[in-house]
Amino acid sequence: MDEAYLRRSAFGDQPGAPVWAATRSQNPTERWLAAVTLGGQGHYAAAATILDDLQHSQNDVIASLALSTRASHCRQLGDHTGARSRDARALARIRTNEATDPDGIDPAGARTDALLGLAADAIGRGRLDEARRLHNQAEPTSWRSKTRHGWVAAEIELADNRAEHAVPPAEAARNHAYQHKSIRHQVKSDLVLGTALVVWGTPEGLTRGVELVECDLNHSVTHGLFSLIWPSALVLVGNDPTVASNVIDRAMEALSCVLRRADPISRRVALESPWVPTGLLRSGDPPNADPQTNFLTD
Repeated sequence: MDEAYLRRSAFGDQPGAPVWAATRSQNPTERWLAAVTLGGQGHYAAAATILDDLQHSQNDVIASLALSTRASHCRQLGDHTGARSRDARALARIRTNEATDPDGIDPAGARTDALLGLAADAIGRGRLDEARRLHNQAEPTSWRSKTRHGWVAAEIELADNRAEHAVPPAEAARNHAYQHKSIRHQVKSDLVLGTALVVWGTPEGLTRGVELVECDLNHSVTHGLFSLIWPSALVLVGNDPTVASNVIDRAMEALSCVLRRADPISRRVALESPWVPTGLLRSGDPPNADPQTNFLTD
């Protein structure tokens, strides 16, 4: 298993690829790519084991990226406080802004990941002025950083109840993801754009948004991207009166699977978080969290 294969799984056309062998690699970049892939598949505990080790790497870029990736997984499970401390440490590890790698596995990419992570953490804590400031400090150089930059811009506007302003950066993020042909980033970009469109609520936008999220749900299921299944399903439940009754079941199954694959501390935080619709797991009633603005930045 070589680095090219792992880049395809982390950032390309094979997001569901088996990468377990790479978790034992002596190459820190390969192990980080394996952790990124496992996180996308919802294997949070396995990814955490790798990332918590890599944060102590003598390679500052890999250590920073490991901290940012771990922070992203914390956010997806509702732990914005834990994410913020890791993103801050990730930023502190980077001293230059050199861009040398097409996927952003370089100082510039690591710095941007940390700043965008801190901005996303600020969104989760309701500090939108801080989120905008941090977002503006980020200088994306790779397709991946540009995609994530658009996601965070859209989420800031959604959190500020300005859905119409969320659509342009979401469109831009989607364009970057599709130009690179990264399935995981395409699926997440469709979710961000679809959500922005349905929250904005114009007739044309609502139709397109629901169509995007329906396709997004199908692709998430096909590729085993469990962390994207439940937000997609819940956006549909809230906005499409014709949605099939099994969609809420998909959300319950995906969220349950994600939590089973999380480490015990993250699972407890998720169960207590107002950001994660864990009410689904207790009763099947409507979710206790609104996925339309709180689906959490990758």
